Amino acid sequence: MFSFFTKKEYLVDHLNGFIDIHNHILPGIDDGAKNVDESIQLIKGFAEFGVTRFICTPHIMHNYYDNTPKTIKKAFKKLKKALPENQLEHTTLQYAAEHMVDENFENIIGKDKILPLGGKHLLIEMSYLQPSINFDSSIKRIVEKPLFPLFAHPERYIYLHKKNILYQEIKQKGVLFQLNLLSLSGYYGNDIQKVAYKLLENNLYDFIGSDVHSMKHLNYLRENVKISNKTLGNLQPLIHRTIETFY
Repeated sequence: MFSFFTKKEYLVDHLNGFIDIHNHILPGIDDGAKNVDESIQLIKGFAEFGVTRFICTPHIMHNYYDNTPKTIKKAFKKLKKALPENQLEHTTLQYAAEHMVDENFENIIGKDKILPLGGKHLLIEMSYLQPSINFDSSIKRIVEKPLFPLFAHPERYIYLHKKNILYQEIKQKGVLFQLNLLSLSGYYGNDIQKVAYKLLENNLYDFIGSDVHSMKHLNYLRENVKISNKTLGNLQPLIHRTIETFY
């Protein structure tokens, strides 16, 4: 008998052993964890559903979060030192950054002040308000390094929603896509959720990450993000690819 109800499961029940490649758990350097205590709280929260490996990706954003490899490494070392003090010896931390494609981006890539994920992928973002005028030239600079440009949460840029062909055009430039797990719920809004599912169903994503900034984000991910078996089937290859590439 046909049912109008689709059984759904909690997404976090399928993340055991996952490596989170996009998060803001380093203390005190962007809009994520404010201090080491908040960082530890987030790490312990992730551990409850089996995520103990992280590549920390604080913002590098001109005139807002003017982080450098030096400031990020300092915050990383502070958090890493706190792990054994909090019985978190089995947590694995690495660090990279989420780079805003802004007026200063090509300057820092020219001076090699970027922090790739695993040495091969560069996590980038744009403003949510308007596209970066230097996006194409920045992508060219990334590819010339050579690195793989990895576009964070493409589903969240409203100005890309109007023409679905824009996503295909970006992919054709060699850009990889990273899905935010919270986008699968209505956390960022229904339109973003719809686009996330459409991109997922069209196999346009390459990797996934949490983009968690706070316990509010983590609690919502743990308690409210439910997925159908069909969505799980689309997500599992991304989960495995993310682990295989960055573990």
